[in-house]
Amino acid sequence: MSTTAQTPASIGPAPWRPQFLSHLSKMDSPEFVFTSLSPDDSKDSPTPYVPRARYCIYRGMWGELPENKHNDAPMNDRVYESDMPTLTTDVRMHKVPEIFASSQGHGDVSQSQGSGGGGPVEAVFWVKEVMTQWRIRGDAYIVGPDIEGSGDESSGSRTVKSKVGERMRVVKEDNKDNWSWQKELTAHFGNLSPGMRGSFKNPAPGTPVSLPPSDPSLGLGQKVTDLEDEVARRNFRLIIIKPNQVEQVDLTEPDKARRWLFTYVGPDGGAGQGGAADVGEWKSEELWP
Repeated sequence: MSTTAQTPASIGPAPWRPQFLSHLSKMDSPEFVFTSLSPDDSKDSPTPYVPRARYCIYRGMWGELPENKHNDAPMNDRVYESDMPTLTTDVRMHKVPEIFASSQGHGDVSQSQGSGGGGPVEAVFWVKEVMTQWRIRGDAYIVGPDIEGSGDESSGSRTVKSKVGERMRVVKEDNKDNWSWQKELTAHFGNLSPGMRGSFKNPAPGTPVSLPPSDPSLGLGQKVTDLEDEVARRNFRLIIIKPNQVEQVDLTEPDKARRWLFTYVGPDGGAGQGGAADVGEWKSEELWP
């Protein structure tokens, strides 16, 4: 794996992970609200950024692609696991440049065509089946077609591999050196249905219907079976959320509601304060709901 940082295998999963994944398994469709920050250029705006929210589909934890018997893409061995949720998107969607523009480097639209990002985001899951809300706050990183390949590595690709790589846990030493970011990206594309893959050949999202696309390859209702379809893969992106805080609110018994806050403190941990307890790389604290 080409990355500048790796998390040792001895560091275990986040304390919130088992129950979070158990809850998601009870959902018919793991939908959640994904919120990013959009630059507001209006001179009348009191803040430089405004929130933008939309529903998305959870696509598994990074490095742990859900099994799909219909996916013919080459697969990496399961040598890594992580606590970083993923979702897919189209590079032409607003969320992509928003993630770049709100990052520490304040990337521009041209940079958002490749890998990179790092802007702050929030993901909120309401699991009605167990009456529990999960709120994940963190930074989002985008994996694009430039994540691996010939030539010089882009600064965005280096950023993704460094920032994401430091939260990837080794669970199997065998074949670790053959693990590929590009193969993982293609496998995520293959895990989508042909119709969903075809959506990446839609006319540019958000553009007026009165202006038909000049590219004849773009159109609604297409199905893509070629995992290397040039147009669809050019627009396909994977977003990885690197959590800093995770909040769980249990409303199973409304008159006895409970709430917990998990904060990432790093491999060295931190001294628990005010009733907080360190669990591995995370600080856990129960709050009033």
